Amino acid sequence: MIYTLTLNPAVDIEYQVKSFDLNSVTRASSCRMDAGGKGFNVSRMLAQLDMVSTAVGFIGGHSGARLEAALKRQKIETNFCDITGESRTNVSFVREGSSDHYKVNDPGPEISAFEVASLYEKVSRLALPGDWWILAGSVPPGVPLTVYAELIRLLKQKGAQVFLDSSGEAFKLACSAQPTLIKPNLEEAEELLGLSKGHGLSLKEISQKLIQLGPEKVVISLGKDGACCFDGSSLNIVKSPNIVEKNPVGAGDSLVAGMVWGLFQGDALPIALKKGIACGAATASIEGTGLGTLEQVQQLMARVDVQ
Repeated sequence: MIYTLTLNPAVDIEYQVKSFDLNSVTRASSCRMDAGGKGFNVSRMLAQLDMVSTAVGFIGGHSGARLEAALKRQKIETNFCDITGESRTNVSFVREGSSDHYKVNDPGPEISAFEVASLYEKVSRLALPGDWWILAGSVPPGVPLTVYAELIRLLKQKGAQVFLDSSGEAFKLACSAQPTLIKPNLEEAEELLGLSKGHGLSLKEISQKLIQLGPEKVVISLGKDGACCFDGSSLNIVKSPNIVEKNPVGAGDSLVAGMVWGLFQGDALPIALKKGIACGAATASIEGTGLGTLEQVQQLMARVDVQ
């Protein structure tokens, strides 16, 4: 089974606008609501790839009910921990016909110690050997920054594989728990290692230093240039195909979904990353908060270069 865990999910609302004008009324040409949060985005892309996943995390209030309903409409299984607070709402404004956008993220509701304990209990009950768990996104208020590290230790004791995609102090602490795979972008990797600008290290040297923090394998996303993967000995760079980018929001989460799609089926890391790059490119080529389709991904894979 594949599980995606989202500690701080959100109702994502996107408005398409003609221009960003300060101190004036702007009328949107369209509005779209999606179940947001990095883990949910991964589940949504997996559904596009005809892969079954179960979404786990905290939800609460009217917004939480909207999130669960939106996921179920996409035939995504759910197994949530209910909280007393209201799940957050994020708002994006995207300029029509371009990838220019503003995005404002709500910090999220306060989570109690009892609610955190209920999450650990749920994960312990669900996890089985051979499962893939994607732990993704920010840590909401009230949740200790050690949460990902504790979850990784718990999941590895159960024999599950763990893909971590987060940032900041919680991400750094989690690396010491030896997740199967991490996926920072280049800036996050440099921040994680405390590297100054102009450090001069190669991608392989950066990857080696990340491995020393604890993870078994590393993927570093490079934006429009693709990504690289490192298994402790060899580095592969996977170039992204040329596309007409319409909205990059969510492309990184689609990359994670594509990789899990491959890894769950036994692909080697570079081949899984090739699938991930194709998924990210497919999503980036879609207007609004839409996701790439399986057909688009399969077409793009033929144009993905593995070095």
